[in-house]
Amino acid sequence: MYPILTVAAALKTLWLERAPHPDAPLHLRYAGTAEGVEADLAARAGLDFTPIAAGQIRIRRPLKLARNALRMARGIRQADALMRAWRPDVAFVTGGYVCGPVVWAAARHDVPVLIYLPDITPGLGVQRLARHAAAIAVSFPEVAAHFQGYDARILDTGYPVRPELRRRSMTKTQARLAFHLSPHLPTLLTFGGSRGARAINQALAAALPHVLQRMQVIHISGELDFAEAQKRASGLSPAQRERYRLFPYLHDEMVAALHAADLAVARSGASTLGEFPALGLPAILVPLPISGGHQRHNARYLADRGAAIIVENDAMPTELLPAIQNLMTHPEGLQAMSRASAALARPRAAEAIATALLDLGGNLQTRS
Repeated sequence: MYPILTVAAALKTLWLERAPHPDAPLHLRYAGTAEGVEADLAARAGLDFTPIAAGQIRIRRPLKLARNALRMARGIRQADALMRAWRPDVAFVTGGYVCGPVVWAAARHDVPVLIYLPDITPGLGVQRLARHAAAIAVSFPEVAAHFQGYDARILDTGYPVRPELRRRSMTKTQARLAFHLSPHLPTLLTFGGSRGARAINQALAAALPHVLQRMQVIHISGELDFAEAQKRASGLSPAQRERYRLFPYLHDEMVAALHAADLAVARSGASTLGEFPALGLPAILVPLPISGGHQRHNARYLADRGAAIIVENDAMPTELLPAIQNLMTHPEGLQAMSRASAALARPRAAEAIATALLDLGGNLQTRS
């Protein structure tokens, strides 16, 4: 989601330099599922939004498979109608179930497609869609090997992170004060995505009384576990609650949370490959033990380069607290991890992808 918004912002900036005439408009439209957070994010970014039905079809439960197959069929019709009505010059997709209908419709209408793969390894769906792509952008050069033999041009761009992270315009002190936390105490950030991560939430809840003795915590529980996390937090002492900030989800404030942290505990979705290096943020990564193993590969990439350590999902109850305490009480090691993470940053990724999109779209010739 965020790579799309980041590239959209870069396109708007680049368009000011490359537009065929000063008043030429740039038309951008976000297509995503109606059930997720895409519509809200698009509205926040000032982008028009078109809902496209989609669903996972690599599942074994017959009833769910049938429902999702019908959703995909409806999504293909919706994407085809979008292509016919809107006639885009280029399509940019970053993964997720909705990409299938969009890419198939784009190919049918001869719209060039740029696929961006944020993860270290491509899923089966991306590999199948890649044959329709004019270009494929990847986060790291090692990923390019997965697409040898395809007609698409391979672009090693890096992960497009939000401009607010790249500018480093906020100090740790400012970020911590934004959450009414001490500017001097070590700060731990824990989160698991927009819906949360129950294993992380439960392990953190058990560890909180010990963690809060030495540090302060920004905890993003996700909507599903927020009520339970609130209930558990009510049992903390007043002094402990002073060091604990709980949220169901953060939008714009997430940038401040990342700036405030000395260490993050998180799943290893694709965003960790870009946003943690952008700030040199060390991490304890807990790969989600599904999703085709993508998160495991992402976590291993950062861990092998000294930027993170891995705690397995099943080991969280016994290993999370010792891992946090070991890292936060050894600042030299934490600083080494920070340097290793920062060395992986690719600050011009969004501009590189935006440039490729303008080139593919023939400068996105305007239409009345």
